[in-house]
Amino acid sequence: MSRTALIVIDMINAYDFPDAEKVVPSARKAVPVIKDMIEAADGNETPVIYVNDNFGHWRSNRDDLVDEALQSDHGDLVEPIRPDDDALFVVKARHSIFYQTPLEYLLSQEEVDRVVLTGQVTEQCILYSALDAYIRHLDVHVPRDAVAHIYEDLADAALTMMERNMSADLSPARG
Repeated sequence: MSRTALIVIDMINAYDFPDAEKVVPSARKAVPVIKDMIEAADGNETPVIYVNDNFGHWRSNRDDLVDEALQSDHGDLVEPIRPDDDALFVVKARHSIFYQTPLEYLLSQEEVDRVVLTGQVTEQCILYSALDAYIRHLDVHVPRDAVAHIYEDLADAALTMMERNMSADLSPARG
């Protein structure tokens, strides 16, 4: 039997990094879609896993990351999709959600064989995570309306690569 997990990538964010202002408009479009997806997943017992960069703060944890993001100038992008107290949360330090994280083990414990990747940034972390999921023999779905980008042309190219090279399903979450 197939089991899916919804992965929310790098959306717990204060948007204080280089190029942040370029991703914010795209994130504003993706957040309502991601919110709906989280609510639907919760309703049908699909695991929702937040995988988030720690931004080089090695003493940080989920609560610190959420608090900092909510108090930022763009806290309105975090509030609708903030993880609840029971949410699964994995901290990452590099672009891929799998690189030196326990995510692969967590997915195996949850008997997941299909991942739905949402979040940011399409042409970076989403692309690299999709490739790492694919080489781990996971089915990959990247709803094009639930990911945010810095550069639209690079995001389009990344989505095309995911579809052609990784057999990723790019169908939108909102049909």
